[in-house]
Amino acid sequence: MIPLPARDFDPSEAAVGWKVLRDAGHDIVFATPDGARAACDALMIGGEGLDPWGWIPLLKKIRVIGLVLRANRDARTAYDELEHDAKFADPLRYEALRVDAFDALLLPGGHRARGMRAYLEDATLQRLVAEFFDADKPVAAICHGVVLAARSISPKTGRSVLYGRETTALTWRQERLAAGIGRFARFWEPTYYRTYADARGEVAGYRSVQAEVTRALEKPEDFREPQPGTPDYDRKVSGTARDSATDARPAFVVRDGTYVSARWPGDAHTFAKTFAAVLSELSPRSR
Repeated sequence: MIPLPARDFDPSEAAVGWKVLRDAGHDIVFATPDGARAACDALMIGGEGLDPWGWIPLLKKIRVIGLVLRANRDARTAYDELEHDAKFADPLRYEALRVDAFDALLLPGGHRARGMRAYLEDATLQRLVAEFFDADKPVAAICHGVVLAARSISPKTGRSVLYGRETTALTWRQERLAAGIGRFARFWEPTYYRTYADARGEVAGYRSVQAEVTRALEKPEDFREPQPGTPDYDRKVSGTARDSATDARPAFVVRDGTYVSARWPGDAHTFAKTFAAVLSELSPRSR
């Protein structure tokens, strides 16, 4: 099961995850709030609108920064395939989802507040995520998808389902870098890369993905991110290097039992392959 918001989900995280799992032989179902086809953040596909002149109708066709910030070729190809998938075109409704109907759950992310806040704040989805964790079924979350998991409260414990687990998510370093670029490149929507902006009087990054997820954990050190000395550290924190089907060096993925997490679209291939490996270790029923 891959739940998506009505709009503005990240195309790389959803499509690469879908493609890797599909190619591994899994049957994948999608869901949206109203059962209508979801729309990704189109800026991440074409890159138009991610340059300082992106608000000007004709000039926005000239892409410079946009070509760097948009999804890479592998992800765009995967998304094109996804758009032709029958189950993506005809999703279920959130309210129709039952945990016993599915073997695993994948939570993609996205950053644009316009569409993503409703997804992250949806009480029906939060209950579903908690039921998956409480049923000890495999769950994977990437980027802002980890926020949805962090907000999901287990009825058994009264705590976040991530309490007592190790996880990663979009780091403050990454979010701060993207937000800085966004304030310049998309100045008319300066919070494009900040789903939740800090309120007046709050310390910088208080409402970042990393800060919110960390507050849901048992110990701050349960939030994992690359540290100096980590193999390929520079690639992992560059903000430009992305993994591929054959190169996991830029990726940083955390596995805790049957829970898998990752930071951003640059981890998407390794994230999905790690989750596919989790499913392969389980009974044939998960295929």
